Amino acid sequence: MQRGALGARSLNADLQKAINPNPPAKIEKFGWIFAAGDKIKIMQTEHAFDRDVFDDDLGTVLRIDWPEGLLVAGFDGREVEYPFGELDTVAPAYATTIHNSQGSEYPPVVITLATQHCTMLGRNHVHTVVARGKHLVVIVGQRRAMAIVVRSGGGRKRWMKGREWLTAS
Repeated sequence: MQRGALGARSLNADLQKAINPNPPAKIEKFGWIFAAGDKIKIMQTEHAFDRDVFDDDLGTVLRIDWPEGLLVAGFDGREVEYPFGELDTVAPAYATTIHNSQGSEYPPVVITLATQHCTMLGRNHVHTVVARGKHLVVIVGQRRAMAIVVRSGGGRKRWMKGREWLTAS
């Protein structure tokens, strides 16, 4: 989730301070601080075909160009420019939500489990996060929250006609 002390917004701010404490240049826009060396995540409601950058692509802030009013980001070896006024389409990606991580893999994944995010404490959500980790998955949180996950069962019963369709000929 985004909100709370363990939400993606708060974790991004804290991790940014720890991982990139003294950047050569930074800018604050739309409630985020962007600094050279930061990882960023594209958060757009539609693809930016003109930039060849798509929803959930990950990039790195290469530099802040104050004279031109641009943030220059690197995506797979190419530079993409964002005018300062368009930084509302970009967010730091030190931490992200389960929803935004779907379809991606990351070398390390750290999961926070807390009762403050009780709606997300289901086996299906935790499985989704664990499946994102390529090399390392760390779970940090409250024992009570993990107990809720374990007791949550398999989620809602699914009504499917798969067997019926496969046997009908």
